[in-house]
Amino acid sequence: MNNMKTELFDYYLPQELIAQKPLKNRQESRLLVIHRKTEKLEHKRFYQIGDYLEKDDLLVLNNTRVIPARLLGRKTTGAKIEFLLLNFLGNNKWKVLVKPGGKLKVGNTVVFSKNDEKLEATVISHEKDGTRIVEFSNSNEELWQKIEKIGHVPLPPYIRAKIDNPDRYQTVYAKEKGAVAAPTAGLHFTKELLEKLKNKGVKIAEITLHVGLGTFRPIKSEIVENHDIHGEWFYVPRKTIDLIKTTKEKDKKVIAVGTTVVRTLETIARMDKKDEYSGWTELYIYPPFEFKIVDAMITNFHLPKSSLLVLVSAFAGRELILKAYEEAVKERYRFFSFGDATLIL
Repeated sequence: MNNMKTELFDYYLPQELIAQKPLKNRQESRLLVIHRKTEKLEHKRFYQIGDYLEKDDLLVLNNTRVIPARLLGRKTTGAKIEFLLLNFLGNNKWKVLVKPGGKLKVGNTVVFSKNDEKLEATVISHEKDGTRIVEFSNSNEELWQKIEKIGHVPLPPYIRAKIDNPDRYQTVYAKEKGAVAAPTAGLHFTKELLEKLKNKGVKIAEITLHVGLGTFRPIKSEIVENHDIHGEWFYVPRKTIDLIKTTKEKDKKVIAVGTTVVRTLETIARMDKKDEYSGWTELYIYPPFEFKIVDAMITNFHLPKSSLLVLVSAFAGRELILKAYEEAVKERYRFFSFGDATLIL
């Protein structure tokens, strides 16, 4: 399949099915189980996920934590400026998205303040993709503390409702700060559900991939392969590598929780063998694709014509995915970040 048209990955979605708020209880989300071999679809609840996992299967979670990456400030002239922190580059420097972009030149300073907290950043370069590299005047440690106090959690553009509890946009196992969006497949897990799976003998491993803004970017090119995929930073510890090896040796399943985990695991599968891995991945998964580590995945419903919909189509086949999505629309599932989940076996 070469030169696939992007419109092949479009589907009809009524606006009212885009979930605006999280459910009261995370694990009460609905779960559409998609069987790749038989093409059977089953309607379940997320807390029933254990029915499909066996002893010694490995569940791989992304432990990234969303940072309050939206900063609202003013230029020294008084003009309002908004920053969206994208990537931490070390030494107080960040790559940021700026709104309104036209007003900020190299050398300009922006001040962010809230209560008694204050941050100051100077633009040091203007990148080709429209982003800016800025340098904060605070030391790294102080910078992180102030971002936590001054910043706002950036919600995806399709969520218009205000979120009462920002923790609901974090997984219960989030710990490594750095993402600008949540790895949403993990939002359905509660600590109790993870405990229950452990008691059943399911093994649990973690990776870190800091989700970037590119995850929301629709494919703008007419041809899928021509899309310019975004890069994201990842880390896979030795313990996780060992657990994957053991799982494969026992002929058990590696279940990726989210496309971020899929992307990370399939990236390291294409690298030289090491004890642990870290770096940037620009792996773009589209059909046909040979999955070397991932045997099953848990993931939410993705936007039409998005690289994530293309990724799940590479895993389960485009026709089956679109059939499943059509069924989900008919059954009034909730879509996107705060929506329901799928389990693809």
